[in-house]
Amino acid sequence: MIFKDYYKILGINNSKASAEEIKQAYREQAKKYHPDINTTSTSAEERFKDINEAYKVLSNYTSRKKYDRMWNTHIGKKQKTTYEESKRNSGSIFSDFFNMFFGEKIENEPEQEKDSKKNKKVAIKGENIETEINVSILEAFYGQEKKISLRTLNGKMKTFTIKIPAGIRNYEKIRLMGQGKPGENGGRAGDLLIKINIKNDENYQLEGIDIYTNLYLTPWEAVLGTKLKINTIDEEISLYVPQGMESGELIRLEGKGYLNGKGGRGDLIARVHIMVPKNITEKERDLYRELQKISKYNPRETEN
Repeated sequence: MIFKDYYKILGINNSKASAEEIKQAYREQAKKYHPDINTTSTSAEERFKDINEAYKVLSNYTSRKKYDRMWNTHIGKKQKTTYEESKRNSGSIFSDFFNMFFGEKIENEPEQEKDSKKNKKVAIKGENIETEINVSILEAFYGQEKKISLRTLNGKMKTFTIKIPAGIRNYEKIRLMGQGKPGENGGRAGDLLIKINIKNDENYQLEGIDIYTNLYLTPWEAVLGTKLKINTIDEEISLYVPQGMESGELIRLEGKGYLNGKGGRGDLIARVHIMVPKNITEKERDLYRELQKISKYNPRETEN
């Protein structure tokens, strides 16, 4: 007689698996080997019976404890750990091994009850559906309700209202329970998973929990330093620009960036761009010429 490795049958390598892990493994294996899905496989039905048998033993505290004691003896240790088909009487849903050690004899059951058990189908959860939507940084920062329309399996359009929580992270998914594909044999429907893509705009670019923005300065503001007003994502603040700034330098404002999900925020990082005026007055031109005469600064010379 073959000693049945019920853990291997369910795809579990550790006999210390929790009850929830056993249940999840059973669902996966039952779906994989269901005879209605494996219509061309001659062994799927037998494998499916073994899967149900394994779950019946391992999902019950008393029978699992008894099985574990048996497995830990020399009987189990000498057997192969790969899957082998069970030996069972014709029409029986339980193997000889199961009937011998767990006392589930069903040969004397009425034929009607036998057929009922044989034809009983396992409930299978429906598949999830995944899609994605684009949102702006402001919508993600403050939270937003959005509508999304999808074509259902019957070809009709269905509109869903989703609530985007404030501070959602880029590529995070929102789950709508039971809005996926329908289940089989009474199983619950799958879920609708919506991936959020946060799109940058001309004012703000999101990197992690930091927000980058552009700070445009005149040549004299960059040379002399200045104090000016800038808009963060949620308020207007005063910013001190030190003298001698160059294009490409960064000014970091702590705690003015994106929400970090823990009650805090990242930083706002202003990237400096020094802008040269294209149209100037004659007086401005004279001042630049005067500066050209008196200034000793040459950016093309290497400083000592």
